[in-house]
Amino acid sequence: MKKMNLQAMIEASIFAAFALILDFLPSIQLGPWMSISVAMVPIFILALRWGFRVSLVAGFLWGLLQVVTGDAYFLTPLQFAIEYFIAFAFVGFAGLLYPAIQKAVKENNKGAIALWVIVAVLVGTVARYFWHFIAGVVFWGDYAPEDMSPVIYSLFVNGGTALGAFILCSIVLVLLLVTAPRLVKQKETIGGVSK
Repeated sequence: MKKMNLQAMIEASIFAAFALILDFLPSIQLGPWMSISVAMVPIFILALRWGFRVSLVAGFLWGLLQVVTGDAYFLTPLQFAIEYFIAFAFVGFAGLLYPAIQKAVKENNKGAIALWVIVAVLVGTVARYFWHFIAGVVFWGDYAPEDMSPVIYSLFVNGGTALGAFILCSIVLVLLLVTAPRLVKQKETIGGVSK
């Protein structure tokens, strides 16, 4: 198995901290239970720059930082693990689109960059919010209004947040990476020396 290099691990740590900082900034409120932000953007950039494994680690670190800074809700150990370690790590699934985005960046194909960025953001957002949805049904279902099933409640709350985050992060990343694709471009090396 190929080891992750030091630069990738340093970037994973820095981008996880940056995601946490963005999470602390005011977000767009959509009612009392839903808010959207651009906090996933650093993890998506890392996913498109380094791929799945590095972004998975960065997402996990972001979740860990949420816990360390006290920005976590604890109901049960399983809920805690699902919502802060598994869900945040799964943002890294956007890194599965790493080869496609690297090819588009190398070819300087702005249309393909935009398309693959949107697909990657969709994959990472759905992967993360799937776990929040499950936790919403299993652990937060008691908070649903009396006339609403926990499934519908979780779908509404987590689905609305996921949709908003997907749209906002897609817009930010498309604008950012179409104008500055070097943010995700891997440097080519010849004999260990960067070109």
